[in-house]
Amino acid sequence: MKDNKADSRKIGLTIAGLLFFLAGSIALMGIITAEIFYPEVYTTSNNMISDLGATEPPNSKIYQPSATIFNMTMILAGIMVLTGTYFLSREYKDWVAILPIGLFGLGVLGVGIFPGNVNPQHPLFAMAAFIGGGLSAICSYRIIKSPFKFAAVLFGLITLVFLFTTGITMPVLGGGGTERWVAYPVILWLIGFGGYLLGAAEQRKAA
Repeated sequence: MKDNKADSRKIGLTIAGLLFFLAGSIALMGIITAEIFYPEVYTTSNNMISDLGATEPPNSKIYQPSATIFNMTMILAGIMVLTGTYFLSREYKDWVAILPIGLFGLGVLGVGIFPGNVNPQHPLFAMAAFIGGGLSAICSYRIIKSPFKFAAVLFGLITLVFLFTTGITMPVLGGGGTERWVAYPVILWLIGFGGYLLGAAEQRKAA
């Protein structure tokens, strides 16, 4: 009975790690692919990431196939993060670390369901994704038992600092550049955190 319970926990940790790793990878590659097919001039400095799904009103613009690629990417990544959070919560009961990840996944899912031309839903879910993502990276230090926890905290701080200092950074980096300094550290953390969990599951298996 004890061995079966241990095996179940290893499987749950493996699933969570794999889902987080894939969600981060899919989000990154989905954004890049949507940028490739955007029919107008698209710059990482001037264009927000969510412009790929739809630009902000009024006079919103939606271009295909970029919109479908971006929105489906966010929906898929959000579902994977939420599912991974469930399996992670079965292994760790540290809700200070778990709840922000769930908020992050919900925000990403909402960004895909409600594109940039849908107000006020899109801004609210985008903010949930950014704040939840930054807090997730910082609070994951409670779970991580390796030097990676310092990188996780750093990535989370970068996200939150750029999120709350947009008035300072936007004149230098542009709106799109600033948003990428908010979003990409979280994506990189998610990929790294997924890899860490996969490694932790293998260590438990070996033990």
